[in-house]
Amino acid sequence: MREKVVTALKAVLPDLPDDVAGRVEVTPPRDAAHGDMATNAALLAAKPAKRKPFEIAKELVAELATLPEIVHVEMAGPGFVNMTLKPALFHDIAKAVLKRGAAYGRSTLGAGRRANVEYVSANPTGPMHVGHCRGAVVGDALANLLDAAGFKVTREYYVNDAGAQVIALTWAAYWRYLQAIGTDIPAEEFGELAPSGLQYQGEYLIAVGQALEKKHGRSLASAEGGVAPESTWFETVRAEALEHMMGMIRDDLAALGIHHEIFSSEAEVLKSGEVDAAIASLEKRGLLYEGVLEPPKGKKLEDWEARPQTLFRSTEFGDDQDRALRKSDGSNTYFANDVGYHARKASRSDLLIDVLGADHGGYVSRMRAAVAALTEGKTDFEAVMCQIVRVVKDGEPVRMSKRAGTFVTLRDLIDEVGRDAVRFTMLTRKADAQMEFDLNAVVAQTRDNPVFYVNYAHARCRSVLRLGEETYGAAAVTEEALAGQDLSILTADEELAVLRRIANLPRQIEAAALAREPHRIATYCIDLASDFHALWNRGREETSLRFIQDDAPEASKARLALVAAIASTLRIGLGILGVEAVEELR
Repeated sequence: MREKVVTALKAVLPDLPDDVAGRVEVTPPRDAAHGDMATNAALLAAKPAKRKPFEIAKELVAELATLPEIVHVEMAGPGFVNMTLKPALFHDIAKAVLKRGAAYGRSTLGAGRRANVEYVSANPTGPMHVGHCRGAVVGDALANLLDAAGFKVTREYYVNDAGAQVIALTWAAYWRYLQAIGTDIPAEEFGELAPSGLQYQGEYLIAVGQALEKKHGRSLASAEGGVAPESTWFETVRAEALEHMMGMIRDDLAALGIHHEIFSSEAEVLKSGEVDAAIASLEKRGLLYEGVLEPPKGKKLEDWEARPQTLFRSTEFGDDQDRALRKSDGSNTYFANDVGYHARKASRSDLLIDVLGADHGGYVSRMRAAVAALTEGKTDFEAVMCQIVRVVKDGEPVRMSKRAGTFVTLRDLIDEVGRDAVRFTMLTRKADAQMEFDLNAVVAQTRDNPVFYVNYAHARCRSVLRLGEETYGAAAVTEEALAGQDLSILTADEELAVLRRIANLPRQIEAAALAREPHRIATYCIDLASDFHALWNRGREETSLRFIQDDAPEASKARLALVAAIASTLRIGLGILGVEAVEELR
């Protein structure tokens, strides 16, 4: 329709510049009462044509009125044009859904562009908790969405297996190992031996200690069964504790339906020399210098010791200040390590998207600058920020974890309400909006529970189709058979409303992918479910709109085709969200 509007506009204004025509929009109006499509073509063309918008709109209306696809066209406002399309176009959309199946709505927008989505990347020091959950679900759904929009997507997890937190984990695992061999050192006493105290005391590390004892016996302890010299056990315990923790994390993510293609190790990035190589690349291009940073905001001048550091000219790439890559003692900063890792990702990607917690806001501008500098603008960097989630039950905050006692574990949350409820609910709001996860609401079988509401629509569709199979035979109700039905009987307002919604899925996928907002697909599924429930209720009131009528087999099959198209579209939307479309609700 956009192409037809542009052709009509050029018929009205033959000298219209191509760049103006390229900005013409043809979109569904917010209010369905205004028609199926609206265009701003006359408004855009007015200034270059040196004519009033309503004059152009009047001529454009006359031109569009000749098109066979349009049943009504009119001017609106200062120069908008609204169009109502023939129902046959929407009937064709329903047939296209049945013919294309899961491929319906897929786009070539991404044109095979390589998109790397890094998400979760939790420190491997304990089980996944609800704080990780939102970023995990948003990142996974975003990866699915980009894939549907034609990007070549890689899902990546960055394992923070270097630094102080891993040292603390190793000592905590060793403490549990000593307990496993029968040496019970009080936590306070052991904490005095560990470099940074005994930070991780959760019961989840008991299994790590037992696994170490089973594999190594008493060989990692001193002859008396106490703490042996660190050099004799540290690397062994570190490696096996990390392996156990990552196994636990992978299992938790799998329970949420999340699987990454790549797990990158921070320790391996450092060992490989990629950090130094990235710094050398920036230095070669004259983007590093020795300098002194201003005191951080809120830091008193007398409390700030200015030291010369190796700084990256990140302000040349849009950052608000230059950033330190090496400290005054020559060691790398944490930012330098991240630069090396992003250089690795950028070498195999055209687009990098990091899904981050809201507390990482200050990280974005510096990393965008680094990626732009490293790749000379060839790879884009973006970040999707996720606000925290507050879990409540009966109006009160909850602590569900029996193992740790201090946070809500992801597995506990899944066990409580189910994977699909967790995923869909996490995607009902924009990622950077505050969210309250109400345990009572997500298990309630009411319209107020969006995952139930949407799956109730799909289950109802499947129930109607099963009845259709019983009535007309399974062969008559296949998607292939229904795609050949004459759908001209589908003219009721509720039928056309749901057809319009189905027709809008490809646009929604592209818009959501461009905005990096998978929650838009959850909203779309809720709206489509609402349209279907309205159609269902109308059929209960008006017998001529019932899906199956004994005395009207052809009309019934046409409506079964519509129901099959609705079910297929719901499955596509739910698939992007990573939610199963249920056959029936129990």
